[in-house]
Amino acid sequence: MKSQRNILFYIVTIVIFTLLMWVVIDHGKALQEHFTAISLSAPHSTSGSHPSSYTGSLSHLFNELSANMKLPFGILIIQIITIILFSRLFGFLFNKINQPTVIGEIVAGIFLGPSFLGYFFPDVFAFIFPPDSLLTLQFLSQVGLILFMFLVGMELDLRVLKKTAGIAIVVSHASIIFPYLLGVILSYFLYPNFAPHNIPFFAFALFMGIAMSITAFPVLARIIQEKGLTRTPLGSMALTCGAIGDITAWCILAAVVAIVKTGTFANSLFTIGLSILYLNVMLFVVQPFLRKIGTVYISKETLSKTVLAFIFFILFLSAYITEMIGLHALFGAFLAGVIMPHAIEFKKNMVEKIEDISLVLLLPLFFAFTGLRTQIGLLNDSHLWLVCLAVILVAVAGKFGGTSLAARFGGLTWKDSFSLGVLMNTRGLMELIVLNIGYDLGIISPQMFAILVLMALITTFMTGPALSAINHVLDRRQFAFHGKGHQFFRVLISFGPPQMGSTLLRLATIITPSSENLTPSYTAVHFTPSSEVHPTNALIYEKEGFELIKKTANKLKLDVHTRYKATDEVQNEILKIANNENFNLLLLGSARSVFTENVLGGIVRKLLSDCKCSLGIFIDRGFINPKRVLAIVPPPGNLMYENILKKFYQGGEVAKITVTGLLTNIEVRNDLQQLFGEPGKADINMVPFNILLNPGHAPKESFDLMLISLDGWKMLISRNTWSIESLPSVLILKSDHLQ
Repeated sequence: MKSQRNILFYIVTIVIFTLLMWVVIDHGKALQEHFTAISLSAPHSTSGSHPSSYTGSLSHLFNELSANMKLPFGILIIQIITIILFSRLFGFLFNKINQPTVIGEIVAGIFLGPSFLGYFFPDVFAFIFPPDSLLTLQFLSQVGLILFMFLVGMELDLRVLKKTAGIAIVVSHASIIFPYLLGVILSYFLYPNFAPHNIPFFAFALFMGIAMSITAFPVLARIIQEKGLTRTPLGSMALTCGAIGDITAWCILAAVVAIVKTGTFANSLFTIGLSILYLNVMLFVVQPFLRKIGTVYISKETLSKTVLAFIFFILFLSAYITEMIGLHALFGAFLAGVIMPHAIEFKKNMVEKIEDISLVLLLPLFFAFTGLRTQIGLLNDSHLWLVCLAVILVAVAGKFGGTSLAARFGGLTWKDSFSLGVLMNTRGLMELIVLNIGYDLGIISPQMFAILVLMALITTFMTGPALSAINHVLDRRQFAFHGKGHQFFRVLISFGPPQMGSTLLRLATIITPSSENLTPSYTAVHFTPSSEVHPTNALIYEKEGFELIKKTANKLKLDVHTRYKATDEVQNEILKIANNENFNLLLLGSARSVFTENVLGGIVRKLLSDCKCSLGIFIDRGFINPKRVLAIVPPPGNLMYENILKKFYQGGEVAKITVTGLLTNIEVRNDLQQLFGEPGKADINMVPFNILLNPGHAPKESFDLMLISLDGWKMLISRNTWSIESLPSVLILKSDHLQ
């Protein structure tokens, strides 16, 4: 009744108000005719159109639409749509070939520029990127860069510099001075043909040194994260060297910009002095104040819009002051990020609020703008391509060679030294930022700009393959020993929810065989199913993921190695670790597909088909301790299954084992008696399988754990023997390919 009354009220209201509006509009026609007549009778009113002129033809309509599409705001919207579409597409494609997403986005920018779109589809290029629209695109991209540099600054922690001594400082500075010198030497040969006419040699030489010595700290951090090196000595050393090198290189660049803008070193002293004064104010006045804010406004609940507005105020004020001093706004944004509170929750909340709009929307505009400046077509003869090759070789030799030699001198192995050299050779986005600063200052020509952009792309692209090649040639990993003497039984635990990781570790300690000559070794891996996780958030996800399993390991007095990675290829990463590092057993939590007719499908299916070690899939139904175990034994020969069953029989955890044979029924009695041999601590009860189907033997109430082979599980599911809800916790075992 109430609903009908509401509908009636709605209809009556709409009708009445519509009629009233129609009456007002109808009376307004007379008002319009009156003023039109006055306008036509006035002597000066020779301009204007009759109302009927607005009712044009269909062609007039199309002309109007075409004109609207060419309005500046409409052009900007088309540009944003195109850039986002292609940046995500290329980022996805490059991610599929194990390259950082940022490389694909840079290539997308070049693709949309005159090098490809402008060359093959000039009309489309002219429509989307008319010359008079590029200034707006540049301004928006600069806002994106300011936000990005703020995030880069937040990733750096100045406390690292205080704690770092010796090798890290030596390596980071060697990774700058070696390529810087080579860049200055190279500029001597490039200056006559590739420097603008009004640029002095010292400016060109200093800038070429910077272009050779930059390391892309954000890309470096993501590569280390993707390679699972975050918690390794090599990863820690690379991040520390990258942070120190980043700060050093940006300080040098600030000095170079000041010298170039003022013309001589003497004239630049005033700008450098103001910069040092501003740096001290930010570090010793503003930073302590912000630290207090970080201790109070640390969570999402307390990080209000007012606090966020204040943070943005500091950010843009800092960028404006450095721009006004004579440096670049990006230096101020970077410094504002460095002085932000280092509480990890505060950083995480700030990153979540800024990262998406910066990296997904605004930063691709910078890639596109850089692509519009990059004219690969200018390299139109073999001589120019030889120059490009020489620049790339000098860049790699300086960065890779200087870092590797310094690291080896500092005591690192050749493998770690070469790996560190490859990581520090990553240039990526930071190089593009530096190149755009130099291009805006008129230090480098369009040809040299294109060459250096290609150098940035290639040196970043080669990082992943070069690391793999070094590991392949120089890797000396210690595998499990299966001969005489001491042996390791290596268990790999892969889990999603933290609670499952803790449960799987407890289960692993129960089922792992042990003896005087056999020592269990446990490694836990946790993956975030996305390759685009910010390093700050990755640290938090890693901490949260391993928190429970580490507590369990401490209670059990175990040493558990942990590895974390953010990746789109979870199953491939699990397989790579399990197969390449010679694990004996891989333990997984159950996937949803285990409970469906698609028996062990999805991610589990790929692991079942490609994993070379034994595999255990655990279905947790409230597992605590396996006091009562139901063992549905497979035919003889499944060594992993037999070893686990023997451990249950001999160990103290299990009180009673009920043995049956789904495939061979009770004919396994003799085999089991031969297997168990001497008396154990558990009570063995062998029963025919059909007895377990009686109502009084509901598995969930009668047992704590069911042990079954993969073939047995498939048969059990296909026969619909029991409902999933009636089962206890289940461990499904598949023996390795060697058994």
